[in-house]
Amino acid sequence: MDKSDVTLERMRTFVRVAERGNLSGVARELGVGQSTVSRQLRELEDAVGVPLLSRTTRRVTLTEEGSRYYAHSVQILRLAEQAVDEARGTRSAPAGSIRVSCTAAFGVLHVSRLVFAFQDRYPDIGVDLSLTDERVDLVREGVDIALRLGPLTDSSMKLRPLGQSQRLLVAAPEYLAARGRPTAPRDLSGLEGIRMTNVAGSDTLVLNGPDGERHAVPFGGRFRVDHGLAAREALAAGRGFAPAHRWLVDDLLAEGRLEAVLPGYSLPSIPLSMLIVPERAGISRVKLLVQYFAERIADMPGIE
Repeated sequence: MDKSDVTLERMRTFVRVAERGNLSGVARELGVGQSTVSRQLRELEDAVGVPLLSRTTRRVTLTEEGSRYYAHSVQILRLAEQAVDEARGTRSAPAGSIRVSCTAAFGVLHVSRLVFAFQDRYPDIGVDLSLTDERVDLVREGVDIALRLGPLTDSSMKLRPLGQSQRLLVAAPEYLAARGRPTAPRDLSGLEGIRMTNVAGSDTLVLNGPDGERHAVPFGGRFRVDHGLAAREALAAGRGFAPAHRWLVDDLLAEGRLEAVLPGYSLPSIPLSMLIVPERAGISRVKLLVQYFAERIADMPGIE
């Protein structure tokens, strides 16, 4: 083989294997067999003339030459995609795919509908929506945009704050009628809590009183869960009370299926942010979705 065999397809496969660290995941992502991925890597290495990857039974890692080649490949692929965007200009509709990672309950209840409307506007853009409450490595998983609740520490990503997500204590009216409506934070100890186990510090409720005083109340219960939609179901079923994002329960509050507990007290709000992989931020379809999310999420219930 010679340098003409260094194709963008082979380079793209190499970049994804380098980022994911395994062949099987890339094969599933690309919708091809693992043997196809192996063949493309072998052909690329033959064309380049040096080994780019070190393979073991568990993991694929970059060689020293592979690390340098990876950095150049990322730049080349980004430039190639941007060149296509510029060539199309305004003469054709935006096209291609975008991979979005989003907090699970927020994605099911709200973001999925935003994606539907976005695709109605841009029918040639495909969106792969991955729902998880885990903090995934965006580059490794091939994500373009991530919507995240809570403080963020990844300074390598482009950060766009979307607002603050308001929270409140809620419970079903029938549950409170049977157990009694609390009038002060100390009264919460007599109620059954529904606790999110995957939220740091969820064993304590921090409330700000109408007089500005801060109250820290131990929080627990027999039902603990790691998914917001399950907590929502438990609240609606009258299993107890819990702090909830307003966007999670706004419709249930409007229908009277839930009501606010201690409405004179407030919970600290949680930052909602959008992370964009820098290498993908200049692609036109990604920019369109970033702007669309920024405009539409600001109108959601409970987002300040």
